[in-house]
Amino acid sequence: MANVVVENLTRVFETKSRKVLALDKVSLEVRSGEVFGLLGPNGAGKTTLIRILTTLLLPTSGRALVGGYDVVKEAKKVRGIIGFSSSSERVGFDFVTARRNLWFFSQLYGLSTSIANRRIEELAALLEFQDQLDRKLYTLTTGYRQRLNIARALINDPLVVFFDEPTNGMDVFSAKKVRELFVKEAKINSRTMFLATHNMFEAEEICDRVAIIDKGRILAIDTPENLKSSLSKPVVLFETDVAGAQIDDPTQLEGVVGGTIRVDDENETAKIRVILRDEIFLEKILDILEKRRVRVYNYQILEPTLEDVFISQVGAGFAERERSVEV
Repeated sequence: MANVVVENLTRVFETKSRKVLALDKVSLEVRSGEVFGLLGPNGAGKTTLIRILTTLLLPTSGRALVGGYDVVKEAKKVRGIIGFSSSSERVGFDFVTARRNLWFFSQLYGLSTSIANRRIEELAALLEFQDQLDRKLYTLTTGYRQRLNIARALINDPLVVFFDEPTNGMDVFSAKKVRELFVKEAKINSRTMFLATHNMFEAEEICDRVAIIDKGRILAIDTPENLKSSLSKPVVLFETDVAGAQIDDPTQLEGVVGGTIRVDDENETAKIRVILRDEIFLEKILDILEKRRVRVYNYQILEPTLEDVFISQVGAGFAERERSVEV
């Protein structure tokens, strides 16, 4: 059963100078009991899609259903069966305890006091912050605030839960707890867990399926394993001196489909990661780097990642795409 259905969804924002196409005929389905990842760089359209599915933003055209309800025509019914959490939003009221904050949000859904109290204790136990419940919000660490934010999204026992960058800014331990909870909630309670993220490790670790998005368009949808295995082209990492940073665009190298460059100024090194059309181009690139006086310390052929799948589609990595959006 599909709890989220999106059909040709388009959203255009109009500014004084131009129109911005944030979503371009997006179509997808997400099933009950599935952890689904919407993976892409910042500015790709992830937040816009989440805001439409949670009834916070109207689409320009197309259709979206959540739990069988139309997000435009039946917005009130949608709001009653969903939860939503964003790492960028305010968690709650600073001078109120974590417990009272959760109780307040439970009342927005009409929960009785007894059910609300039970849910608060259950979620605090699942996310391991029972000892923080009676502390005021402003005294909590960022990790505990984020756990509280996740609990808030689950307080009404929702059918579908939407998360926008749920572990952004979290410490490693808190992020691990949250990811474990997402899987448990999907598999044990048959919830649909829909998360927008640019964290590739997160998407690979817990998502049953992933949709890769860029410039408002869905490039691919499948399991992380299938997406990576679909990339038959070799992925090569060159570790060089900092002169490698002079190669602004790796696609200028012969035989390169796409690539990224990461510079470590402190150690004066650069890592050039490229996807080749064929392995025969490896020696040619080594010759080019030598002629450009780029010293290669090491190179190796790697197993592809989800970002490599993205690079094979658009020619650049997440960081390069984000910089182009900023410009």
